Formats: sequence, C-alpha cells, structure tokens
Amino acid sequence: MSITLADARVVTPEGVHEGWLTIEDGRITHVGQGSAPGAGLGLGGRYVVPGFVDIHNHGGAGGSFPTGDPDQASLAVDLHARHGTTTLMASLVTASTDDLARAAASLADLCEDGLLAGIHFEGPYISAARCGAHNPALLRDPSPAELTGLLKAGRGHVRMITIAAELPGALETVREAAANGVIAALGHSDATYEQTISGIEAGGSVATHLYNAMPPLHHRDPGPIAALLQDERVTVELINDGVHLHPAMTRLAFEVAGPGRTALITDAMAAAGMGDGVYRLGPMTVNVANGEARLAESGTIAGSTLTMDVAFRRAVREVGLSLAEASEIASLTPARVLGLADRLGSVSVGKRADLVVLTDDLEVSGVMRGGTWITEPR
Repeated sequence: MSITLADARVVTPEGVHEGWLTIEDGRITHVGQGSAPGAGLGLGGRYVVPGFVDIHNHGGAGGSFPTGDPDQASLAVDLHARHGTTTLMASLVTASTDDLARAAASLADLCEDGLLAGIHFEGPYISAARCGAHNPALLRDPSPAELTGLLKAGRGHVRMITIAAELPGALETVREAAANGVIAALGHSDATYEQTISGIEAGGSVATHLYNAMPPLHHRDPGPIAALLQDERVTVELINDGVHLHPAMTRLAFEVAGPGRTALITDAMAAAGMGDGVYRLGPMTVNVANGEARLAESGTIAGSTLTMDVAFRRAVREVGLSLAEASEIASLTPARVLGLADRLGSVSVGKRADLVVLTDDLEVSGVMRGGTWITEPR
C-alpha cells in the first residue's frame, strides 16, 4: 500500500521545506521538495513532523501505568497517541518489590504486543530527601540482586531505571543495569557534584527530569545539575509544561546540552487529558487543580497533565526553538536514548512512518503510526 502526502511543510533534521513524502508498507520511501509526482493526499501546507517519543510517562485518560492494569495502560497509550506520541515508555513509581514485579510482568505483555516501547522503574532507589511524589516508606537502597529479579519479571522489556547516585549500593546497581542493557538514569537525588560524576562514570547516561527532585545550582556547590548538564555522555530530560520549569531554565539546558542531549518528556500521570479532580499515582493521592498535579497531603508536584504536543508547542513559542530543534528533542533524541534512532524519530527515508500533522498554530491535525492513521488529518 502506498500513500503520498503532498503540499506539506516537512520538518526534517536539516530544516523545514515545502514538499511531499511517500509511505509504502509502513515506511517512508521518498521525501521530496516541491510538488509531488502524481496524486496524493494534500495537506494544505500543514507541517509534518516525526511522531513524538516519550521516555517518561506514568499514564493519562484516567489510566495509570503503575497499576500494571492493561486496560488502564491502553487508555493512556491511546490518549497520548492522539496527541502525537507514537512511541511511549511506561514509567512506574516506587512500590514494594512484589508490586513492581507484578506490574512489570503485566506491562511486558503490552511491550510484546508493540503497544509500549519499554518499562521504566522510577524508584524505589531514590533519595528520601528528594522523593517528590513517591512514598518515602517504600524507598530502599539500590540492590543489584533485587534489580536482577525485577529485570527477570520484565522479560527483557525494562529499559530504564532511576537511581540516586549517593545511596549505598548505587554505583554497583548502575553498573548492573548497564551490564544488562538497561539505561541507568540519575535523579530524585541529593547527590553532590562529585557523587553525580561517579554515577556517570559507573554508567549513568540519562538525567531524570533535570532540575526537578534534585538540589538547585549553586555557585560554590554545583550539585548534580552542573554535572549532568556538562557531561557529553548524559541526555537530560525536561518537563516543558511551564509548571515544572521556567522557559529560561529549559532554554539554558538546551543551550548547554544541545539538541542531541536534550529530550522532552511529559512525566504525565492519569489526569493527563482529563479535568481537575482527585487521582492516584501509585499509592499516593493527587489533587489536580488548574491542570497542576500535586500531592493531596503535602502539595508537592506529582507528575504532570502534559502531552507531548503541548511540550513541543511550548518549545517553539515559549523557549524560542526552531521547528527542527523542537522536533529533534521531542522525537529523535529520545529515540536515540532507546536505541531506536535508526528506525524512527525523524522524517527520513527508510524509517517507520510515524508522523504528526500540525496546523499553522502547531495544533495536532492528524497522527500516523507505521503508515496507518490514528487520527486522519482534518
């Protein structure tokens, strides 16, 4: 089956050009400039960007990944797909070993079905001082042996684990993760600059939502932020919702790390795509008011209600990035983190036809995954 999308403004890693692209058997086979050679679906000058890749997401549409419930997971995946996320990793929160293993085993089925790109354990190996919306009673020191059991439960689909570098056993657990092909992310941490460098040297390669749940920058005590931003081996996650970060801080991270080391994430929870109200994030009760998610007990920020199309739009409008730059940090860089950049993440010949059609206002008009429309352009 062949589909040609014509009269489009195609956003590629090289920039934006007026042109067309052809899709055959779910893959991009041609990307051209000017008029398409023959009939095609005219997009009326709308933008075409690669499908968004979200490597940190707890749920949406009332569904929560930490429950491990496949029906809830499907609700969340569908919601984010309609907002342009065509590749999504499910993030869990701190829980007992048995509950984490149970959720991972259930979500592994959805990974095998192609619904999810992997599983992320955000906890339990995180700092009590910087635990955010995680239950402090369930935190524990990193354990390579426990991690081995959790990886076994996930049947090869655990792709990332967040670890606080300063905890006893952290460096050994980072090494164990890396040895098993699992991305070791550093975050929810009270580490010093030096401890963070040690975590990177051990194999840490991602900063879990940079700035959030870690000590702020200080000119005499730079802490983890400086270490993570400056090291070329680390990709930094950013929650670009205007709640977690001021646009100036997003811009600062982008200017230091560059598009190749910056990844937009949502950190979305069940309330994404829903209205204000009371929700759950793992064992924690979350109040959502005016779109902001906060723990009912303490008022601490508890994930977000963000979708990737909003993060992308804010990157252009509020942060001042070009469309090509915003596209790279919303798609190609997170795809690279997952080891999928050769298959998706950009509008390039040979890659899977995961595409988002955007209006002049950068609102989602249509979404395609693997050459099939999830929502047709309107």
